[in-house]
Formats: sequence, C-alpha cells, structure tokens
Amino acid sequence: MIILLHVLIALSSLVFTTYLYLKPSKTKFYASYTLIGATLASGTYLVISSSAPLLSSCTTGLTYLSIVTFANLLAHRKFKLAKKAGY
Repeated sequence: MIILLHVLIALSSLVFTTYLYLKPSKTKFYASYTLIGATLASGTYLVISSSAPLLSSCTTGLTYLSIVTFANLLAHRKFKLAKKAGY
C-alpha cells in the first residue's frame, strides 16, 4: 500500500513541477517542495521497512531528486524573470 502511495506522490510531484514551470507562483513552489519532501520521506520509509537494496534505491531517488530540483530551479528562474518584467 505504501509503495502505491509513494509512486502516486512521486508522479504527482513530477506533473506538478511541470505545471509549476508553465505557471510559476510563490504558493506553487511551497506545494512542490511539500510533494518532494513527501516523496523522499515515503521512499526512506520504504527502504528502511523493507530492507530494499540501498544502492538501487538511492540511485533512483537521486535521479528523481535531480530532475525535480532542476525543473524547480528553471521555474524559479522563470518566476524571477517574470516578476522583474512586471507580470
């Protein structure tokens, strides 16, 4: 059950980060950070509770985290540029 929740949170995080890039706002950044934190927390719980292989879990988690962090940085840059331009 927790693995299904973990996958749903991670996919939601990826979709929401894409939406954040398209229409950035300050409150959406907080929601994105919350989804990222929930994904990391549920992934950590899964690794600890199921004694999953640490190397493959960490590799997948770091890949996810890198993609979402990069997308958030792009959205943040877009948000600052739009704010500077007065939009």
